[in-house]
Amino acid sequence: MKWNETEKKQLVIFMLTAFGLPILMGILMGISYCRGNDVSAFPAAQMYYPAAGVMLAMLFTKGKEDVLPKKFYIGFLIATAGMMVTAVCSVMIPQLDWAILSQFPMILFSIAELILLLLEKKEVRFRYGLNFLGKQKSKSWFYIMLFFILYIFRLLLSYVLEGEISAFVKIFTNPMTYFMMLNLVISFFLSFSAFFGEEYGWRYFLQPILQKKFGLKGGVLLLGIAWGLWHLPINIFYYSPDTWIISVVLQIITCVSLAIFFGYGYLKTENIWVPVVMHYINNNMIAVLTGSADLGGRVYRWIDIPLTLLVDLVFILFLFSKEYRSKDHKFSQK
Repeated sequence: MKWNETEKKQLVIFMLTAFGLPILMGILMGISYCRGNDVSAFPAAQMYYPAAGVMLAMLFTKGKEDVLPKKFYIGFLIATAGMMVTAVCSVMIPQLDWAILSQFPMILFSIAELILLLLEKKEVRFRYGLNFLGKQKSKSWFYIMLFFILYIFRLLLSYVLEGEISAFVKIFTNPMTYFMMLNLVISFFLSFSAFFGEEYGWRYFLQPILQKKFGLKGGVLLLGIAWGLWHLPINIFYYSPDTWIISVVLQIITCVSLAIFFGYGYLKTENIWVPVVMHYINNNMIAVLTGSADLGGRVYRWIDIPLTLLVDLVFILFLFSKEYRSKDHKFSQK
């Protein structure tokens, strides 16, 4: 199916925001990195850009008769600007610990956004994919738990392939691991805005529009590749500056596999909070398992590429599920 004129305009605005801002801020990030500064505030800010792109697209293309969740949208755009200012400040005042300081505005914005979301009318939240139950009112928690189980299984596979099964056992026989998992549940409400920032862009907006034109499978694969490339400045200047080419390849593999499963969960529920929680689990379980939330300065090997492909089959195989073979899935109108 072809995109209509409104969808084309929305897609242009979204792309300019979601992909244009990482390029512009990526230049500043690169300058800061070359100066030897901490650049960890930039990835946090970048997570807000996709949702900001959706909101700007809606605000600029919807007519006066459309009732938008303006309080929530405007609040999120302010939050995005605030996170960008935080990143810029990290360049101007590099001596401060921005890995910690950048968390404070995220917490503030998450609390404010939750309040603004609850202030929006239920029917408005429903129309713009913000309701908590989803269109189908399916078993959202089932798919979240399924992701968690598969995530742990994927982790087990990676430890087995590396010959470090004893390290896996040590992690899950440590009582502190379960305490930290419980803490993640509480912390979600203090940082959800960042994960919503990505998922409202990728799953709510870009997935349906790409699947409309390229089919359910083709659309989600294109989304995964685009999502992986979107991380480019983060891969080069933060995740793995010394092995950034391998990092980019690994990023694309990971994003394609996660896009398939996150997309599967979204197709099943049309509940944006399902992939938001999945994304939160995926990113924050690293701190539980390693004891550190720092993702910067990693060194990858070429062998990591086939190993990652192998363990990510856990998610990739869902591309052949019934949900992706459907010919008549229609998302709710935006």
